[in-house]
Amino acid sequence: MAQRRTLSQQRAALEEEWARLVPAPATSETAPGGTSALRNEVAQSWLRSLRTVDPTRDCAPGADSDDVGPRWADSPLRAPVVELTDQLHSIADAGYVAAVTDESGTILWSYGGPVMRRRAERVNFAPGGRWDEAHMGTNALSLALRTDQPHTVFSAEHLVAALHGWVCYCAPIRAADGRQLGVLDLSTTWNRSHPLAMSTARTLVTAIESKLRNNLPAATGVRLTCLGSARLSRDGSPVRLRPRQLEILALLALEPDGYTHERLHFAVYGDRPVGSSTLKSEMSYLRRATGSDIAPRVYQLVSPLSCDAVDVLAALEAGDTSTAVELYRGPLLPGSDTPGIVEWREYLEVGMRTAVLASLDPEHALRYGERAPDDIEVHEHALRLLPTRDARRAVAAARLHSALRG
Repeated sequence: MAQRRTLSQQRAALEEEWARLVPAPATSETAPGGTSALRNEVAQSWLRSLRTVDPTRDCAPGADSDDVGPRWADSPLRAPVVELTDQLHSIADAGYVAAVTDESGTILWSYGGPVMRRRAERVNFAPGGRWDEAHMGTNALSLALRTDQPHTVFSAEHLVAALHGWVCYCAPIRAADGRQLGVLDLSTTWNRSHPLAMSTARTLVTAIESKLRNNLPAATGVRLTCLGSARLSRDGSPVRLRPRQLEILALLALEPDGYTHERLHFAVYGDRPVGSSTLKSEMSYLRRATGSDIAPRVYQLVSPLSCDAVDVLAALEAGDTSTAVELYRGPLLPGSDTPGIVEWREYLEVGMRTAVLASLDPEHALRYGERAPDDIEVHEHALRLLPTRDARRAVAAARLHSALRG
């Protein structure tokens, strides 16, 4: 009973905030901010949502119904969700509705017991429903999609009044390469709110992501990893190379137009008195070890070779900071003092820092900050962007403290 009274009081306080701020768009005098009842992240989402969403609407808009079936059939999430059918049905039959969306926020699959399913269908919490922030305002699905973090949205924290009887627990689902594929949501009535529901949603997402990794086809081709560590694989199997050979391969991957013998010799050895035959010997070994076709007159990769550093550069050039931050695993070959590698390492670090410090998404600074623990400016940037009551401020503050002490 104490829990129910607490939930009732929380719901009443949120309803008061909603009635005060939402029906009339916020002005400078009434702009929502962090109060004891209203979380700042919810308040900011209300402000964004009111530009496109009528809070009195009665259900979510729908996508083309003829399109949803084929999209679910082709979705990489379908197979792992089907494998977890028993668990999902068991949870839903206990009084929840479970749903899976794509990366746009369109529900592709849902399941619930008869009573909850009918309630969900009334607000189009069903396949085809569009639940991103621009179409359905503040809700757990839209926040998880926007921030790539788990979220709970309770009762009148929802922008749309028709959802005030609900509580929703949502977590993003990511592919093995870090891309967001969609979200998993568990929803029920507000009076059944329980902190263990979020733990259940996270556990289910972990299981889905594990099955996604296990269902990946066998790796093919040559893959060079040189950010934060150094290794080469061929058709999924490791290839043993000396550090010098990994450095040369990284330089060739980063310079698709190739090197003359003299230019590559300087990039590798600098001013040291090393004979030209040494480089030629290294190139011969690389051709045999990798199976790559390296042109002899101008040293240039002819056969395909994928490389994490090249992927990060492509994301930066495309202005895709989210992908760049996700793929960046640390400095280029951090133990190398080879002139060409040092130059490229600095180039990548400057590019990453510039993109992160220009971004208004605190998640970019937080993720990059994991790889740059001594970067005071990045940690300060994260703290400036994070709302006052955001729990992630503790991480940013701790990193800043450690960097200042260093």
